[in-house]
Amino acid sequence: MSSPPACPVPLAPEVIQLAHGGGGRATWRLLHEVVRPALGITGVSADAAELAVPPGARLAFTTDASVVRPIVFPGGDIGRLAVFGTVNDLATAGARPIALSLSLVLEEGLPIDVLRRVLGSIAAASRIAGVRVVTGDTKVVDRGRGDGIYTSVAGIGVIAPGVDVGPHQIRAGDVVIVSGDVGRHGVAILSVREGLGFEATIESDCAPVTGLLDALVDAGTELHCLRDPTRGGLSAALHELAIDAGVEIALSEPDVPVDGRVAAACELLGLDPFAMACEGRLVVIVPPDHAARALAALRSRPEGAHAAAIARVAAGTAGRVVATTVLGTRRLLDFAASEQLPRIC
Repeated sequence: MSSPPACPVPLAPEVIQLAHGGGGRATWRLLHEVVRPALGITGVSADAAELAVPPGARLAFTTDASVVRPIVFPGGDIGRLAVFGTVNDLATAGARPIALSLSLVLEEGLPIDVLRRVLGSIAAASRIAGVRVVTGDTKVVDRGRGDGIYTSVAGIGVIAPGVDVGPHQIRAGDVVIVSGDVGRHGVAILSVREGLGFEATIESDCAPVTGLLDALVDAGTELHCLRDPTRGGLSAALHELAIDAGVEIALSEPDVPVDGRVAAACELLGLDPFAMACEGRLVVIVPPDHAARALAALRSRPEGAHAAAIARVAAGTAGRVVATTVLGTRRLLDFAASEQLPRIC
């Protein structure tokens, strides 16, 4: 496709303008000179992508919007978060991603350099996750109506053969494992949003968990359920699973890995690290005779080096999570009515 004829009026300003969402020359140039090259999208423009799917494959489909504030934070930005949030949702269905779509909502006045950075992060994160953005959409909203940039990423994945995971598979006696320390993403966002200036920088754990899924499947682990503890953190994830499966989960607080900096920050601010969001962690529920195998598989990957068995499923009060504290006492883990920190993903 040839380019529109040259025009003496600048058509690629340093900031997003409403004209970029109008469907004309400015839109064409934004897409073909900024968005598509950054994402490595080539060929003729189309409104949909054709996908080749293996015969008989079971597909998983998900979508994830990102409205994080600020859009750049220690350990990542909204672009990295958008991709990993989607591929991690696919992983919790036992699926490897095969294609992503990307929708951008840009606010008038957003610097083009910021957009380029976010697109670069999306491209880099996609390469790490082994998937490509194949289609998408871009819209522009009035100044003051969009907080810079919002993203929405949908993903399609192929479920690994023999994998059938979900709360319906959870049984009494199952072991609950977490792939690493919890609460880092929420504290990382809080530290920059509120300008807290902790002595040691706390970086988000924003990362894909697809490699962890591969390790578990390759090890022949019998998987009952997978979950990524994002909004609401580990606490919300465990409560949701306990409710959906109609079981009680007995958590051992001393066994839950928490980074010392995160623990100190939460203690200072009166927050619960178990309720702080993660963006690169996997909760794995397996039968007891597969717990050692699952832990070995997770620990074989750098991102799973600190995996730990933290809880067991019990046939107690449905929907309840009971925690044993470092003092040996027992308490009901709170299922918060609202989020400790909004706009974290």
